[in-house]
Amino acid sequence: MYIVQIASECAPVIKAGGLGDVVYGLSREVSAQGHCVELILPKYNNMRYDHIWGLHDAYRDLWVPWYGGRVHCSVFCGWVHGQLCFFIEPHSNDFFFDRGVYYGCDDDPMRFAFFSKAALEFLLQSNKRPDVIHCHDWQTGLIPVLLYEMFQYQGMDTQRVLYTIHNFKHQGFAGPEVLWATGLNREAYYFQYEQLRDNFNPFSLNFMKGGIVYANHINTVAPHHAWEAMYGDCGFGLGGTLHSKSFKFSGILNGVDYTIWNPEEDTHIAHPYSLTTFEDKVLNKKALREKLGLRPCDKPMIAFIGRLDDQKGVDLVHHAMYYSLNRGAQFVLLGSATDSTINDWFWHEKRHLTDNPDIHLELTFNEELAHLIYAGADMMVVPSKFEPCGLTQLISMRYGTVPIVRGVGGLVSTVFDWDYDTFHPQEERTGFVFYESDNYALESGMNRALDLYYDEPKFFQQLAQQGMQYDHSWKKSGQEYIKMYDYIRHK
Repeated sequence: MYIVQIASECAPVIKAGGLGDVVYGLSREVSAQGHCVELILPKYNNMRYDHIWGLHDAYRDLWVPWYGGRVHCSVFCGWVHGQLCFFIEPHSNDFFFDRGVYYGCDDDPMRFAFFSKAALEFLLQSNKRPDVIHCHDWQTGLIPVLLYEMFQYQGMDTQRVLYTIHNFKHQGFAGPEVLWATGLNREAYYFQYEQLRDNFNPFSLNFMKGGIVYANHINTVAPHHAWEAMYGDCGFGLGGTLHSKSFKFSGILNGVDYTIWNPEEDTHIAHPYSLTTFEDKVLNKKALREKLGLRPCDKPMIAFIGRLDDQKGVDLVHHAMYYSLNRGAQFVLLGSATDSTINDWFWHEKRHLTDNPDIHLELTFNEELAHLIYAGADMMVVPSKFEPCGLTQLISMRYGTVPIVRGVGGLVSTVFDWDYDTFHPQEERTGFVFYESDNYALESGMNRALDLYYDEPKFFQQLAQQGMQYDHSWKKSGQEYIKMYDYIRHK
């Protein structure tokens, strides 16, 4: 099959979050399984050009209809760690992708509406006809709309679209101007409830809703999260739309790139180790303490890696810090805040705790340090309010670090509670799960983990090693996506 991925990110060249990791990891796996995969991305001026090999102009004169005129674009081509990528550069006074940031501009909806239109124009004008166009999140939600309302009448009538939603919280909203800019026009038609009109704001068009309505199939990144989005509050207002399209909505778990996250070959950790040399993991704990200036001791090490924001359960992260210290453990945090109030709060905590030899707060993101923390920690706390899939718990298990997670989304789909799981025998369980979003629930999970560590160290090691035995690589997930591609191209 010939697959084209269209996205706003692809790690490591463009990465703001987990989306970039998924787009790259999935593309790599589908390619490895014998299919042709190409990617179309915006050419941001701040992307990591050092990760692109052989960048050259592949299509100099791409003219994209926009409002009443046309915008001249160049399309560049290069290889990102083996994956063929096309980068669209508009030559416009709007400077859509010359902002020094990927997201966060007031005109983000128009920026990515233009990108969606330009990506389809590139496929049309270069005579590329993929079997499946795979697009991701709100930034590309207009692609299936444009394809089926415009481009199928211009020679792209056999292309099918898989639309993957990684985060329902960010949906993309615009007024009628986006219709006139893209050439969709027909304001009264698209503002119908059955089309793109937002479910709660009758004066707004919803990009993600458009993707759901028009795509041949929609998926999110964990089966349990698909249920949460339809029937719980994790759909952020799109539950009714998803329910009406449930016949074409499913969940497929994300995978982890084991060429990057592999304790046997990880160059960022102090001492490589495997399931059979698990005793060497403690050497990374020693190295982590030395690197961060923590007290050398026999205490357990608990960690948190991730964004400091509301989604990640930042209140519970804060409580976990002090509860760890009270229970005689050390705590390491790696992550940056997306909100100035949260940033100020944690910088206050960092200054307050600066002389405590059992805790370290690293209020930034450092990829190399993340590897050492995964290898050195005994436990990883993941108290998210919602978590579509989550990579932290999957990477933790790969490194024999026991996850303590809230039972939501992909977390409950991948972490099986040592004490209470009724679906898996003891030898298949992988961590600790709590369900409520209060301090007492978090403490119950952490308490059980620490009790096992202190009182039954052999069983704790068994639990850590059981997590290492699971295969959360892209191989299985890639096969699921390939089945989906094959299914929709024959619809």
